[in-house]
Amino acid sequence: MKILVCISHVPDTTSKINFTEGDTKFDTNGVQFVINPNDEFGLTRAMWFKEKQGAHVTVINVGGTETEPTLRKALAIGADAAIRVNTAASDGFSVAKQLAAVVKEGGYDLIIAGRESIDYNGGMVPGMIAGLINANFVNNCISLEVDGNTAKAIREIDGGKETLSTSLPLVIGGQKGLVEESDLRIPNMRGIMMARQKPLTIVEPIEANNETTSVKFEKPAPKGAVKLVSPDNLDELVNLLHNEAKVI
Repeated sequence: MKILVCISHVPDTTSKINFTEGDTKFDTNGVQFVINPNDEFGLTRAMWFKEKQGAHVTVINVGGTETEPTLRKALAIGADAAIRVNTAASDGFSVAKQLAAVVKEGGYDLIIAGRESIDYNGGMVPGMIAGLINANFVNNCISLEVDGNTAKAIREIDGGKETLSTSLPLVIGGQKGLVEESDLRIPNMRGIMMARQKPLTIVEPIEANNETTSVKFEKPAPKGAVKLVSPDNLDELVNLLHNEAKVI
């Protein structure tokens, strides 16, 4: 089984976010980038298929040279090979087209992507890939088993879970539950050394127009001051909620 794991290069959630050029560009200075958490759950599940079923795992990213350390980390975790599509990831549809082109060329059986990236939270790329390559698609996937050409998946739905049976090729949008946080892997020294010897292929992009453009960014409003009310003074609390906060 050939597995392609899509890896987004995203800011660490602890990084301080700023914008430049009149709040139209994201300022990357001083920002630590990591593997998108939803993608990391998918990568860890792919490692299970590699170890238990002999799958070959390739990781892929759409981006510039600055994303290669993230791909190298994925190789250190255990992926067999990496591909970087040499263009900026500026639009969900254009990214999906680049990834779909690689999938068609490589003949992958299973494409694992995170349901969304934690930077733009678009949540559109996995479904678009499936549509472009005419493959089955399961989003919000929290469990996946593959037996031959048949896959059994569980996904979250409103108010519960749904169990599905489908055939390969398959695209999933994975999330926590596909594996647990305790299952995530930290590269060890041997993995880091081996990653240097694994192939990282640079692929030139196909022609793909952006369908969306970021016009402006805006930070959330700062938190307001907190008023503390004594638990013995319920009348004051009710008055503040009614007349000042206007929530009752």
